[in-house]
Amino acid sequence: MGATDRFSFEDVQRIIGLTRKQLDYWDKLRLVSPQEGQGARYYDFRDLIGLRTVKQLLEKGVSANRLQRALSALNEKLSQVKAPLSQLRILSDGKDVLVEQGGARLEPLSGQFVLNFETRELDESIRFIARRSASDWLAMALSYEADKETRAQAFDAYDRCADADPNNADALLNCGTLHYEDGNFEKAADYFRRALDAQPQNPLAHFNLGSVLEEMGELEESRRHLRQALLIDPDYCDAHYNLAFVCEKLRAFVEAREHWQAYIKLDPVGPWSAYARQRLVVQHATSAT
Repeated sequence: MGATDRFSFEDVQRIIGLTRKQLDYWDKLRLVSPQEGQGARYYDFRDLIGLRTVKQLLEKGVSANRLQRALSALNEKLSQVKAPLSQLRILSDGKDVLVEQGGARLEPLSGQFVLNFETRELDESIRFIARRSASDWLAMALSYEADKETRAQAFDAYDRCADADPNNADALLNCGTLHYEDGNFEKAADYFRRALDAQPQNPLAHFNLGSVLEEMGELEESRRHLRQALLIDPDYCDAHYNLAFVCEKLRAFVEAREHWQAYIKLDPVGPWSAYARQRLVVQHATSAT
């Protein structure tokens, strides 16, 4: 396989119009996962076809969990087919996943062949709202968030996911992040707190809440949550960076220096490492005078 057959996460996001959140979620569901080789994770051309098919099926109303079960069943029934999403024709009537091979259509979960009448295919506009699970709403929210024209609908889909599963921290964190990006810090903080109620040991929830509290001027509370994020994950470099910044605002320069140094050690060539080094120089000059 040549270098041109390897696609990075950024390539996939640009070519198919997906977000990293969607790619990570579909990997978690084992729909399409990146390959690994030579110290890097990547997708090949067949993976791109699979990702495009997943995107279209989810947009047309097929639930993520049902698609996952169908693909798992299909792999068992067609063991010679290593990548069903790219080697077979995947169809949907808006409820079930059907697979076409050699002119015959198979319903993978039952193993039954179905008559090829007027099955609606990928390009038809079919959306089933009732009886969606939390996973379905999360997949839909991620799809909405990826498109600027439907971004506003992502808020409602995330809320519906949280209604279906109040402990779904992913939905709460993602929705809080959207509010944060819109400058609605109070709303963002509320979602991040709800995420912490669901998962008290989630370092991202502590980090996000600490970061938005810093924006709101609640520095001591911000420091508390950023410290907690680092207690859970000591190598969380962004938490070191934000905590150093908060400590400087609180004039806790010794603690700030520790976190600037930790950040540089963890991310020595990152985009913010030069600023971290600059802060250390300033602190050293200040303490010497």
